[in-house]
Amino acid sequence: MTTVKAAICHAFGQDLTIEEITLRPPSAGEVEVRLEAVAICHSDISYIDGGWGGELPAVYGHEAAGRITAIGAGVTAYSVGQKVLVTLIKSCGSCGSCASGAPVYCDGNTDAGPTITLADGTPAVKAMECGAFAEAAIVHQSQLAALPDDMPADVASLLACGVITGIGAVVNTAGVRPGQNVVVIGAGGVGLNTIQGARIAGAARIIAMDLSAEKLEDARAFGATDGVLANAEKPWVEIAKLTDGRMADAVFVTVGAIPAYDQALRLLGRGGMVYAVGMPHSGAKAEYEPVIIAAVGQGMKGTKMGDTVLARDIPWMVDMYGQGRLKLDELISKRWRLDQINEAIADTKSGHARRNVIVLS
Repeated sequence: MTTVKAAICHAFGQDLTIEEITLRPPSAGEVEVRLEAVAICHSDISYIDGGWGGELPAVYGHEAAGRITAIGAGVTAYSVGQKVLVTLIKSCGSCGSCASGAPVYCDGNTDAGPTITLADGTPAVKAMECGAFAEAAIVHQSQLAALPDDMPADVASLLACGVITGIGAVVNTAGVRPGQNVVVIGAGGVGLNTIQGARIAGAARIIAMDLSAEKLEDARAFGATDGVLANAEKPWVEIAKLTDGRMADAVFVTVGAIPAYDQALRLLGRGGMVYAVGMPHSGAKAEYEPVIIAAVGQGMKGTKMGDTVLARDIPWMVDMYGQGRLKLDELISKRWRLDQINEAIADTKSGHARRNVIVLS
């Protein structure tokens, strides 16, 4: 058994409390990772605020990096002491989705039972298969990706969700080609990485949309060619001017805001596609005119975690970071201690942060 500190959610919408938890030893196919850094994602906040339901008490956090401290039976690809990425992408390797190269949609079963116990003996939920707002976590080996020893953990942690979600949506899901026009709604952490993905893919116009002029400047630093305020009277007119009337081949909605989804189709050209990246709270609904979608061959497609395959995508992203072609350091707004997590969450909710990171060692 391992005893560590963790941030516990006992009630939705309330502050997390720092408590000692006990982790059972890793079972077959699992590893224990001593976490060095975990980033705060808006998905964590949506769960903490009760937007997507779930059981409590729970330990959230799913965007982490650290070193392996113990391994269970059958783990051969990793070793104790190895530096790894920890993500929520958990795959059985044998279901239809995994066999088709889509592990993010795995519907197999790798559950080895509860891993977290509170000091009073109460079991706690390992939320999003990670429970990474803690000094250590027990995860399945499929949730790992090897990292270079010299890669800073705070930077590496960003690859576990925000970076792969944004870049993967462009490269993997949409398959954006050189010369196409892209609009990215939302210039937060995921939005900036979507912009980076469009730059890497060779998009001709990369148009960022946000309610904040400051964030539009951020977007240009990450590769946006243009910026349009989302609350302009008719932003689609601005998009038309910037694209000589072609509009967008792909629109990526990276925020969970219904007005963004309501507006997205108006920004598309003929045959264009909206990609749903940001996730609104359960029950929220948007409205469309299907006749327009049908008449001009448009559509909408969801993308989960950028349709990432860890073994395929993490190595090339790490390599591009090493070459200076992928911005990661610049994504970190501020570093916090675990006992400052409620302040870090409040700062993230304010909308000013790119990514806040909890540094654990």
